[in-house]
Formats: sequence, structure tokens, C-alpha cells
Amino acid sequence: MPHEVRVLVHQAAHDDEQLAAVRAAYHEVSKRLAGVEGMLGNELLRSPHDPTALVVVSRWSDLAAFRRWEEGAEHREDTAPLRPYRDTRLAVPFGIYEVEAAY
Repeated sequence: MPHEVRVLVHQAAHDDEQLAAVRAAYHEVSKRLAGVEGMLGNELLRSPHDPTALVVVSRWSDLAAFRRWEEGAEHREDTAPLRPYRDTRLAVPFGIYEVEAAY
């Protein structure tokens, strides 16, 4: 049975101007992704311990749905507005996780 998937992409905003730009890019990307088959939703999270650290978490019905979108022609164009704000402090600024348990 396929498991839901969460994709985490780490972003960074080092001042209020960048934070506003990340928020604007997040909303633009979210509008572009509305209706993508298998995508269940997404969130923009900000760390209360490090206000420069943000994460975009997307929810997918299963890994196959995410992979189809990721391998599609629109993937890079749809997410381009957020790309300049990837958190370069991290060696790998993203992660893909299958849900193993939930309540």
C-alpha cells in the first residue's frame, strides 16, 4: 500500500526583504502547483529558534505521484521563484520522506 510522502525544501531569508521575497515566491509557486495530480497541499514553516530558516513542506499522495511531477517538464519552471532562496548552509537542502505512522 503506498504511503503519503512529505517533501521538505529548506529556504533561507537573512533579512526582512528576503523574508518578504520568500513569502511572495512561496505563494506564486503554490498557485502554479494548484491542481497537480497527487499533491495534497503544502506549507511554509519558519523556525522560532532561527528566524532565517524556513522550510516548504509539500504533501503528496505517494512517492510515484511526486516522482511523476518531479520528472515532468514543468517542475523546474514551477519552482523557479523559490530556487534563489534555497538554504545554502545545508549540504543537501531538501528531503523526501514517506509517512510510516500517523495519528
